[in-house]
Amino acid sequence: MTQPPEPPEPREPAEPTASDQPSEADRRADREAAERYASGRPLRDTRGRQSDLPRPTPARWILAGVVLAAFVGLLAVRVTRFGGLDQTALFYVGLPALLALLVVFGCRARSAVGVAMVVTTLGLLLAGPLLGEGMVCLVISAPLIYGITALVTWLGVALFRSDQRHPNALVAVPILFALTMEGIGGFSLLPREDTGTGSVLVEAAPADVAAALAAPPEYAPPSALLLRAVPFPEPVEAVGEGLAVGDTRLVHFTPRRTLALGAEATPRHLELEIVESEVGDDGGRVVFEVTEDTAFANWMEMERAVATWQTEAVAGEADRTRLTWEIDYRRTYDPSWYFGPVQAYATGLAADYLAGTFRDAALAPAESGEEPRP
Repeated sequence: MTQPPEPPEPREPAEPTASDQPSEADRRADREAAERYASGRPLRDTRGRQSDLPRPTPARWILAGVVLAAFVGLLAVRVTRFGGLDQTALFYVGLPALLALLVVFGCRARSAVGVAMVVTTLGLLLAGPLLGEGMVCLVISAPLIYGITALVTWLGVALFRSDQRHPNALVAVPILFALTMEGIGGFSLLPREDTGTGSVLVEAAPADVAAALAAPPEYAPPSALLLRAVPFPEPVEAVGEGLAVGDTRLVHFTPRRTLALGAEATPRHLELEIVESEVGDDGGRVVFEVTEDTAFANWMEMERAVATWQTEAVAGEADRTRLTWEIDYRRTYDPSWYFGPVQAYATGLAADYLAGTFRDAALAPAESGEEPRP
């Protein structure tokens, strides 16, 4: 008889090969599924059966609350102008710091700084229509607001999140607190009075420059990038002439416009009077004192403008005249370490613009072939 076949010997389980390991695509799909589950979105494509929009998670509700709180706070400051807080460091430093802290404590996103930047951007977009003319300062202060938001968010994470705690960050807390106090009760780290200066060399005699200063100039659009990019008031025309003490100038600027429905443009002007005058054959100096200002009063206190011109004779060359404009003003915005340099730079550009405007006026008779004005 034949023997039955012996059963096969059991084989050891095969070692898993590389092809049995999950691929990178499989791992990526698993991660995407986990993220979709964590965010409340469906795991599968349910297009046509269920909306694929993200569900309103608690973090999203918190962000909506933060943005709403920012809107209400900005509206209250705009309507009440309580204590002039919209010109203090508490507004430009304290408000973004508060928003950043709310994000740190209320949101558990991957990047608290990223979420804070989104909230800040929304707050700035909401604030623009509310601030009216303050939109100019909002544009100028945007780098400051973003910087404070990022700094405070980082500090909040470093101090209060256990997984990223850095106790040394406590050193920055009193410094930041002190910076927010500028403007409260008149406190300022830097002097409020400052002067913007602009100078130009005119290819004309001092008498031609004096004649240009005595007559109303023709204003052209500014060439400086900052003056063109930021919606500052621009001079349109000037009324008045003469360089004697008591002579006046009335400078009209582009009207003030708001985003309110049906709102009409409001005229604005700058009125000046000559309080000092010295005019000679080789130069002179004239001081214009500001008597009324509806153009720049919301940003600074314009005090006076000084025009000085002096001949610069060079052997063998035609007479040339150095014309210098100085604009004295008082800063009304804080913090001083930010708005001080910014306003000084902008005022210097305005003085340069004035010097260039009257240089063109002094050269106009020579270019047109007319006789110089007496």
